[in-house]
Amino acid sequence: MTYTVVGKPLGQVEGPAKVTGAATFTADVILPEMIWGKVLRSPLPHARIVSIDTKAAEQMPGVLAVLTARDLPDTLTGRVVYDTPVLARDQVRFIGEKVAVVAAEDPDVAEDALALIEVEYQELPAVFDAEEAMNPDAPLLHPDYRSYPHAPEKFFSELPNVHSHVTWQVGDIQEGFAQAQQVFEYTFTTHSQHQGFIEPHASVVSVDSEGRAHLWISNKMPVRAQKLLADAVELPQEQVVVHPVCIGGDFGGKGSLMDAPLCYHLSKRTGRPVKMVMTYTEELMAGNPRHPATISLRTGVTDQGKVVAFQARVVFDSGAYAGFKPVPIVNIPGANSAAGVYGTPHVKIDAYSVYTNCVPSGHVRAPGDPQVTFAVESSMELIAEAMGIDPLEFRKRNLVQDGDLLPDGHRLEHVRIRQTLEAAIESSNWGKPKAHPHVGRGVAASYRHIGAGEANAEIRLESDGTVKVITPVPDTGTGAHTVLQQVVAETWPLPVEQVQVEARPELFETDSGAGASRVTYVVGQLVKEMTEELRASVCRVAATALECQAEEVVFEDGHYTVKGSSDRTLTLAQVAEAGSGKPELSIRKTQVNRDNPQVTTFTAQVVELEVDPETGQIKILEVVTSHDVGTIINPIGHRGQIDGGLIQGIGFGMIEEVVMEEGQVSTLHLGDYKLPNIKDIPPLKTVLVQEEIGPAPFQSKAIGESSITPIAAAIANAVYDAVGVRFYNLPITAEKVYRALRERDSNGE
Repeated sequence: MTYTVVGKPLGQVEGPAKVTGAATFTADVILPEMIWGKVLRSPLPHARIVSIDTKAAEQMPGVLAVLTARDLPDTLTGRVVYDTPVLARDQVRFIGEKVAVVAAEDPDVAEDALALIEVEYQELPAVFDAEEAMNPDAPLLHPDYRSYPHAPEKFFSELPNVHSHVTWQVGDIQEGFAQAQQVFEYTFTTHSQHQGFIEPHASVVSVDSEGRAHLWISNKMPVRAQKLLADAVELPQEQVVVHPVCIGGDFGGKGSLMDAPLCYHLSKRTGRPVKMVMTYTEELMAGNPRHPATISLRTGVTDQGKVVAFQARVVFDSGAYAGFKPVPIVNIPGANSAAGVYGTPHVKIDAYSVYTNCVPSGHVRAPGDPQVTFAVESSMELIAEAMGIDPLEFRKRNLVQDGDLLPDGHRLEHVRIRQTLEAAIESSNWGKPKAHPHVGRGVAASYRHIGAGEANAEIRLESDGTVKVITPVPDTGTGAHTVLQQVVAETWPLPVEQVQVEARPELFETDSGAGASRVTYVVGQLVKEMTEELRASVCRVAATALECQAEEVVFEDGHYTVKGSSDRTLTLAQVAEAGSGKPELSIRKTQVNRDNPQVTTFTAQVVELEVDPETGQIKILEVVTSHDVGTIINPIGHRGQIDGGLIQGIGFGMIEEVVMEEGQVSTLHLGDYKLPNIKDIPPLKTVLVQEEIGPAPFQSKAIGESSITPIAAAIANAVYDAVGVRFYNLPITAEKVYRALRERDSNGE
């Protein structure tokens, strides 16, 4: 189908403000008499707080307030389960937990005052490994977990420190293994990864004379943040006013309150606005990184190479608190894709989310998907090799098909995995002679559901003839507002510059916010329907002004005209004037999509790399990423999401790691925590397997979380192809490759 606006490569609507410095981020907010807050954090992973002496800090010149838990309401916070104290009250559960907070005229003064606070601790036994935390003799970190607000009773476990145990299954797993002639078992582990956004978490709160809390926050779910802050500080929700600000990157991490409750209490105590901005050291030691995971797989295969049974046990290290997880299961939803892109008739997946004395984990782009896909796609290679089957052929024999039922209950429609996989292979060097020794090629594939949720919006015709869309959803940098602009412009149709999109979270009471690859599907769908309704209303107003019937009115070249009468025309601005004050020129609606669409998205990637056997250094030569897509609304944003996710996936697979030893993070700045840079990125070749079938407006599909998922597995498979060493844990660094090669050589393999 041919479109006029959809499919056009438009720059982001908020781009000019960002590149000129006109955009306001939370750290840019400056209010009259604003002061700064800084946090004292625990140096111990698990300890009882015996006493806190703040007198010296309180007497320091320039210090305006020092607060500990005894100064605050005894409340807990979280995105679903409320298990996280605003300040540690009786005990600390990880290195970096907030113990006290200081407000001062100057941030350096506040920082210096922290050193004057004396805390006496009594150390307690700690546990740093999720598997060990499930043992009967492990220290119990949250003995009162079942009484926490919103704790998920349906997913309680009798195992120690397990705060959520979720099972997904299809078929009969015992029957499946009875049908298998061979059974393979492997275990894989993955690590902690920070989101790597440029802007750290920041909050500003000002309590006004009527007790209202005005909030500026780096948060992708501002309406949800309003509710969470109200609960945390014991205010009615309508007493919290959220002011829109730009967000400097999210990647799953900007959904929590972080320091906002502390800003509120300091503002209430001092009568002045308070700003808190986390340093990157704080981000790395106390943010909400990707969950480390242990994935144990048991696969039953027939002698013909058909997978008939698949069992996965996925253990996520939740860290000290579960409050950073936004889903009702209080677990990591990506575990439900642990059977991969394969139509296995008998599947059982158990996911355990476990408390430890480590940094609390949260959501990172495609939460859980990269972890389980690394395991599944590595195991497919291992099984194929053991059975003497080409790994690509083994995959093709088992791919999911139309009508297959996934373990999470989805019965798939319009499955395009075979075409997507074949397109990746055909566009790569797969099967061709290799130019050098120690060059390897690897392939991996995955799928990603399109997220559901609640959308709210208002659309209205302005007096100047522009159509304005007001949404509570901020643009996290993905170009979501540009896509909404294109949806409205195409639906009407209008020139795209005649459509404005504005984030106004303070005007709405509920909303799901950005996340789960849902904005174009959930919000875009609602906005398209509202545009059609507003267009019909405007046509009726125009008919009244033109003194004719609505069916006689046509809209051409930006004007409403009576059919057959070119001298009777109205611009949109004139229609707005004619309908001034009429309610039909403004529409507000809510729409809830409770279920993910049956149509999903598939990704296949091929990596070609070279390994230096003397140093272990890996050089990626080429990546081909193939995607099953519908109509592409904005090619620039679409490609940006693919490339950005792919680079993050390379970081996850080879470079990035929040390194912890007994709960202590050692990668505390970006000199140690390495993010991929231009020298790490090879030529990227994108292949689009396009079909105009999708659940989002104009038959579009989600793309934001697809490309990050299979790449780590493809890298692992390519390294094995290059040097014959199989890695069961991530990241695959040069040091690990070097040690593995030396160990292999010393063993004479």
